[in-house]
Amino acid sequence: MTAAIGQEVTVVPKPPFRIDLLRPAFWLLAAALAVLVVLPLGWLGYYSLLDTKTGTLGLQNFVALVKDATLRKPFVIAIGMALAVGVASCVVATPLAWLVSRTDLPGRRIVRALVTASFVTPPFLGAIAWEILAAPNSGLINVLFRWLTGAQPYDSLVNIYTFTGLVFAIACYTFPYVFTLVANGLDRVPSDQEDASSILGARMWTTLRRITIPLVLPAMLAGSIIAVLQALTMFGSPAILALPAGFHVITTKIWSLFQFPPKPGLAAAASLPLLLVTVLLLQGKSWILGRKGYTVLGGKSGEPRVTRLGPWKALAIAFAVLVLSLTVILPYLALLKTSLTKNVSDPLTWSTLTLHHFNFVFFEFSATRLALWNTFILGMMTATIGTAMALVVAYMVSRSPVRGAPALGLLATAPVSIPGIVLGVGLFLTYSHPQLMLYGTLWILLIAFLTIEMPAGYQQMSAAFHGIHPELEEASRILGASRLKTLRLITAPLLRTSVIATWCFVFIGTIRELSATILLTTANTKLVSVIIYDLNESGDLGAISVLGMLLLAISFTVVFIANRLPLMGGPTLPRIA
Repeated sequence: MTAAIGQEVTVVPKPPFRIDLLRPAFWLLAAALAVLVVLPLGWLGYYSLLDTKTGTLGLQNFVALVKDATLRKPFVIAIGMALAVGVASCVVATPLAWLVSRTDLPGRRIVRALVTASFVTPPFLGAIAWEILAAPNSGLINVLFRWLTGAQPYDSLVNIYTFTGLVFAIACYTFPYVFTLVANGLDRVPSDQEDASSILGARMWTTLRRITIPLVLPAMLAGSIIAVLQALTMFGSPAILALPAGFHVITTKIWSLFQFPPKPGLAAAASLPLLLVTVLLLQGKSWILGRKGYTVLGGKSGEPRVTRLGPWKALAIAFAVLVLSLTVILPYLALLKTSLTKNVSDPLTWSTLTLHHFNFVFFEFSATRLALWNTFILGMMTATIGTAMALVVAYMVSRSPVRGAPALGLLATAPVSIPGIVLGVGLFLTYSHPQLMLYGTLWILLIAFLTIEMPAGYQQMSAAFHGIHPELEEASRILGASRLKTLRLITAPLLRTSVIATWCFVFIGTIRELSATILLTTANTKLVSVIIYDLNESGDLGAISVLGMLLLAISFTVVFIANRLPLMGGPTLPRIA
């Protein structure tokens, strides 16, 4: 275009050439999540149809699964165990949550903190602690019983190596799921209806039965389903307590199918029903939580109503102390005592006090240093890579800068429905081929941990993104920054507290994982959790206690740091519990 002579021409500067890497990042993340989730499940389905003798595809493995009683029975036992754990968790957690949230129970903050300790404790470590306490011969409770009553040497008061003992040991470390949901529900329930019930003359128990419990019933049911799911997919506690008792649950049976001679086809076929049941349970939990337990109409409702316990206070304190003693205090004291005495049954006196187990673990047992190094490296790498992936995925899903971004959220949350033992089978079958041989390396463990921890990391980061308005990001884009640069320079610093909390959360989940790890480690890639399980096989409970306390110390240190993060400023997440 030409301008007249003498006419001033305004030249609009051409915007700088800018490459937005968000779309390539989207496809890279989609491919990575597909490899993490879809690939092992694909190989799992393929091997479940493969006849390893003839190399043909068919339903032979599923037919064997139905016909063989030794394969059917573990399913039945596992379902019965899981249902019993769900009921026990609900029966214990619901009254404790009510006492903490709605009464004048002394020390309510301490009770919440100790329940958190039970939450952080790896269930397999809790099972070993109860093995120390309630083994029929050497258990500390039975030794004390025989000493007090003069009973015969092989008489026992309790026996943890039973179906009931297994249910009890697992419930000790699944009831916090019910407690957390019910306590949070009670904290949010308005007191208007309870006040109205009291004004109309209803007593405390009538109000509790007719008003309070119906309002939090969805949280109770959802928490119970989570407890059932945890029990059904758990490997460590059943392997420690059920196998010595002479019976299998489905997770231990799947593990046994990889012992000599290995039967990968049967293991894959047995894993798919467990995967299906897990998906159905998660759908049931989502359906229950999606239904409103109550609806508040009008303006601000009243504060939660505090019930005076009166003469029931002593009984309430006794109940809280009993629950916390069985789940935290006694197991921790048992681990501490066992680490300081030569034999499990020895009394803790100055003459029996020894640091032999500490010396053995840290200086004599050569596998310890390698296991600690592997655990630390994998924990750091999983937490760092997993948090970075969760950050970008949550950004894309919440801001939708690319078409199809919500699909990343589905891929990121899909692993929550995959039991650890099932994922371990899928990864073993996927990465044990000569063309893609990762079995025997730390890489296969890194893939497993990233897959397992991705849902938790994504959910935490997604919740954090919903608390940040996109205006600052839009201003950055107007000033010429790309989306990834905006995420790095603007959004990520605003989320620094949430990012660090997610990192801590993923790190803890990694160092305590056993279900998938047990199938994927070799002599050179063992982790602390696997070393603890191996030492339990040899009966070295003193060394186990030392390693267990080390694992707990690391976990509680990380939780303490994560719970102090809100003091640093910036947006926050609910504290880890």
